[in-house]
Amino acid sequence: MVRIEGGEFEMGSDADVAWPHERPAHRVRVSSFWMDAHEVTNREFAAFVDATGYVTVAEREVDGAPLGGLVFEPPTSPVLDADLATSNVGLWWRVDPESNWRHPEGAGSSIEDRLDHPVVQVAHEDAAAYATWVGKRLPTEAEWEYAARGGLDRATFPWGEADPLEGGARANVWQGVFPTENTLEDGAYRTAPVGSYAPNAYGLFDMAGNVWEWTADLYRADRNERLAAQGLVVDPQGPDRCFAPQAPTEVQRVTKGGSFLCHPSYCFNYRSSSRQGTEVTTALCHTGFRCVSSR
Repeated sequence: MVRIEGGEFEMGSDADVAWPHERPAHRVRVSSFWMDAHEVTNREFAAFVDATGYVTVAEREVDGAPLGGLVFEPPTSPVLDADLATSNVGLWWRVDPESNWRHPEGAGSSIEDRLDHPVVQVAHEDAAAYATWVGKRLPTEAEWEYAARGGLDRATFPWGEADPLEGGARANVWQGVFPTENTLEDGAYRTAPVGSYAPNAYGLFDMAGNVWEWTADLYRADRNERLAAQGLVVDPQGPDRCFAPQAPTEVQRVTKGGSFLCHPSYCFNYRSSSRQGTEVTTALCHTGFRCVSSR
């Protein structure tokens, strides 16, 4: 783990590229904490399962079949700009009952050659269970964003303002034409082994791209607006209820950091201020986590 010294920073963003739920930027102070230098790996998660017999949400049966997870599958024909604009994700995502952390893309896929890759296809409950087992916890959204910035207050990315490919690959994100063509300039098609790219100034790897990361906080679309109204906020915890206007019946938690599927034309979310709500029982092939500790 890496020691993150507490301090103040500007959370959220008012930049032109920021989504509405990142606004407005506001001052936050966080206390010191420790954070995993990289995402929890398949090897580490396997040790947890072997020791406890834990069964992930995706592996549990519903009506006689495993729940499974969501798997990215690139379309075989070009995607219209209108489909990108309306987030017609059914064109490149499929629900696979055979997909889980052991088989990220379903039957026939395996983690045997990906033990040092981030574990994926884990729901929020799974991430929290692992964190408890190792005597840690999931980060708050504020802790995660403060750590991702690496002391570069107001910077777009964990490394500053440079393009992710400028001077060599800085993160595992999509290059080319999303979602049909990935030119693999960063060397990875799906997940990359942890530590494949340079860390930020705090010594943390993959705080942009590779996989989205679960946080402890319930998602509210108006969270930053509410915090900004309070002035300087110290160690903000998540709200007591979820508010996701596009999915009002879902319970969502905040995920941060973007993933290998992020591209400016569709999902420009490998920025430090980026955030999204993810339904808590959903497992995805591009979502994992890392842990923190207050001591």
